Amino acid sequence: MWVWVALGGSIGAVLRYLVATYVQKKTGVAFPLGTLTVNVVGSFIIGFFIHYFLEHLLLPPQSKAFFVVGFLGAFTTFSSFSYETVFLISQGYWLKALGYVLVTNLLCFTATILGIVLARTLAG
Repeated sequence: MWVWVALGGSIGAVLRYLVATYVQKKTGVAFPLGTLTVNVVGSFIIGFFIHYFLEHLLLPPQSKAFFVVGFLGAFTTFSSFSYETVFLISQGYWLKALGYVLVTNLLCFTATILGIVLARTLAG
């Protein structure tokens, strides 16, 4: 099972790096939009994937190990979110840090719910 986690994790980590770096370079702002993007997208995907694929299609446990634990575990990142929040505070950007925490939580929870709603809709 660990091989599935490792394979998914390697793909998720590379994709996280590419997406987060791309978003951050394109926006050019001093706000961690790259990390926010991967966390919101990952939250949507996990809500959709678990509900639709694992509950309705009854995929084998290897699928969850590969995609949820490996891929999404590496694609999304709580440690980067935590560090970037502390960094904003250390630079004196208290309001940005608070905004980042609130926006991340609100958007990630909402994205997860939307993923589940989409999965339920598609599943009928």
